[in-house]
Amino acid sequence: MSIKFIENSLFKSKNYSDRGLALGEYESCNFNECSFVSANLSSFTFSECYFENCDFSMALLKNTTFRDVRFKNCKLLGLRFDECNPFLLSFSFEESILDFSSFYGLKLKKTQFSSCKLEQVDFTETDLRNSIFDKCELSGAVFENTILENSDLRTAQNFTIDPELNRIRNAKFSATNIAGLLDRYNIIIE
Repeated sequence: MSIKFIENSLFKSKNYSDRGLALGEYESCNFNECSFVSANLSSFTFSECYFENCDFSMALLKNTTFRDVRFKNCKLLGLRFDECNPFLLSFSFEESILDFSSFYGLKLKKTQFSSCKLEQVDFTETDLRNSIFDKCELSGAVFENTILENSDLRTAQNFTIDPELNRIRNAKFSATNIAGLLDRYNIIIE
């Protein structure tokens, strides 16, 4: 199967759930209102692409490459980002839903999550140094052996992070969400 190289293209209101997107390398492309529900995106490359109002729920990402990719107002339910190609992996998420997704063991330094819903997301052994969780919902998110040094969680809510199991040196928290660091102690904060 030949791999296409596509650059500077706009894909609008397309459904790639039934008929797949052509296997290829996509550079500086914009995807708007596209559906990739349960699509097989394995071995695709997306560089400097922008996805807005797209649905990737349950898509397959085995060896998928994301370099400087932005997701805005996207649905990314149950995705295994941990199966992506880790080389130069970088993306940002804005106003997106990533519930039940996994970032297990990835190096995601300086990743930005802005106004995202991240319920039940697995961040186990993830390197999130210098990352930002701005106005994010983190109910049930798993942080275990996670590196959160210098990360900003001041406006994040409903997280549970055990300081004894995670590296949080110089991470920023607010007085209103500090309880998420003390859950293991079963204390009452009023």
